Amino acid sequence: MTVDPEIPVPPHQYGGIERIVDMVVRGLLEHGHDVSLLAHPASTTPARLVPYRGQRSGSLVDAVRNMLQVWQCARALPRVSVIHSFGRLAYLLPVLPLPVVKVQSYQRHITPRSVRLGRELGRQSLYFTACSRACRDTAGSPGGLWTIIPNGVPLASYTFRATVPDDAPLVFLGRVERIKGAHTAIEVARRTGRRLVIAGNRATSGPESTYFEREIAPACDGMIIRYVGPVTDAQKNDLLGQAAALLFPIEWEEPFGIVMAEALACGTPVLAFLRGAVNEVVEHGVNGFCCASVDALVDAVAELDAIDRRQCRAACEARFSDEVIVRQYERLYYSCLTERTTS
Repeated sequence: MTVDPEIPVPPHQYGGIERIVDMVVRGLLEHGHDVSLLAHPASTTPARLVPYRGQRSGSLVDAVRNMLQVWQCARALPRVSVIHSFGRLAYLLPVLPLPVVKVQSYQRHITPRSVRLGRELGRQSLYFTACSRACRDTAGSPGGLWTIIPNGVPLASYTFRATVPDDAPLVFLGRVERIKGAHTAIEVARRTGRRLVIAGNRATSGPESTYFEREIAPACDGMIIRYVGPVTDAQKNDLLGQAAALLFPIEWEEPFGIVMAEALACGTPVLAFLRGAVNEVVEHGVNGFCCASVDALVDAVAELDAIDRRQCRAACEARFSDEVIVRQYERLYYSCLTERTTS
């Protein structure tokens, strides 16, 4: 299994794809599979770690180094059944002609050209997954060989809370950037008279730093609206579990949004703008509300009592738990292997 080299697996704080990789690796190992992971040298994975030599995917020299490592591992490790990439497809280039099954998983917007090139070089041994239909559709005309496997969460890491106090805060959790909509979360909190906790990484330079300094920081009074910075997994569990709702007012076509599944695991409903994969996670009126405007988000806050937090947790258990997601990848592996041996 491969992932991009910039962030350790599991990540210390921010790192969405790396969390998914860690979850899948642990699940596969628990099911008795032998897993090697090419990743950042500081990774603490229970798999056999092959530390990347190159640390920057944007560097041509580092990228070539890492491609060669993938090739060397494919040739050196005994009985490789599947090569599964959660990183850049480019890292698979040296092994694409090999007959071994390759799976390329996308958690971000897809470049159609890279998919076409991968298919040509992979000679029908390369299969694709996407974390949502919204993500898959960015490939243009994806055609066959695509499987939708959503992101998920290690369910045991999240504490279900059946009830929260009447004055429980709203929560915004994510990178504090304009496309994530922290400014909208502030507007919703102000208009509903609810407390708001903002958590997540913020930029320290460039346009996103200016956005934070001009539109977020002045609104944070430390009492009604608080910015608490990046949070650990344990802090995230407490923050989401004690919230009345997660605000997810995105301004872009989010391929998935793992924080939505994390909130549901705690029993916390999600109030989100209807963009990207939101309607693939949030069932309107059951585990949250899909909204088309700020006014609709404000109205949804008033309707939170209609949401049963047990239904939120149940949705996560049924669709986004680690066990469910790992089993889906296993079924894909076996299906691809069977297809290759019978074709």
